[in-house]
Amino acid sequence: AIFPYSGESMPPMYGDFEAQRHWMEITTALPVQQWYENSTENDLLYWGLDYPPLTAYHSYLLGLAGHAFVPECFELRTSRGHQSERCRVFMRASVVVSDLLVYLPGSYCAI
Repeated sequence: AIFPYSGESMPPMYGDFEAQRHWMEITTALPVQQWYENSTENDLLYWGLDYPPLTAYHSYLLGLAGHAFVPECFELRTSRGHQSERCRVFMRASVVVSDLLVYLPGSYCAI
């Protein structure tokens, strides 16, 4: 396994990794109008989106990429707690890429 994380293999919530993965699942599987609505498709008690829409759109873009590389990691309702190595690699790479796209330009502009 690639380095452990908080909540790893600890159902029912699985930790912050699962929250991020689940937000990508929700934003790519449901229409925008349902992202913040409690429903049978979107149980807000299970890592419901609780950040502003810009963050949700960020999850959406990463989720689109995730579907291309590891679709089983982001299937609505069937991927809860998904922890495959490919999913972990994608999730960690998404953090690195996001940081590079946000922080590098910001630090360049600050200089």
